[in-house]
Amino acid sequence: MDEDNMNRKERRAARKAGHLDSAAFLKVADKFIDLANRENARVKATDLHNAFLYAAARYNAFVANTVLEVENHEEFVQTMVKQYAEMLRQNLADPNLAAKPE
Repeated sequence: MDEDNMNRKERRAARKAGHLDSAAFLKVADKFIDLANRENARVKATDLHNAFLYAAARYNAFVANTVLEVENHEEFVQTMVKQYAEMLRQNLADPNLAAKPE
C-alpha cells in the first residue's frame, strides 16, 4: 500500500516497523544536512560534499551487498545514478537553494 492511501494509524505502524513516509524521509535527510552544516564550520564545502558523496556510496554499497543482496552490481549502480541525478536536478531547481545576492 502506498503512503497516499494509508491512514494515520497505518503510517505510524509503518514508521514503527522502520519504513519512512515522505515526512519521515525528509526528517532523516534533514539530520544529514544539519550534520553537513555543522561540519562546514571546520571543513570547506568543496571537500565536505565529496566526503558526503563517498559516505553515501559506501553505505549504499553496504546495503546493496548485505541487505538487498544485489547480484548485478552494474544494474544497481545505474539505478542509483538515475535516482541521484533526479534528486540533484530537483534540488538545483529549488529557489530556496539559490545563491543570495550580496
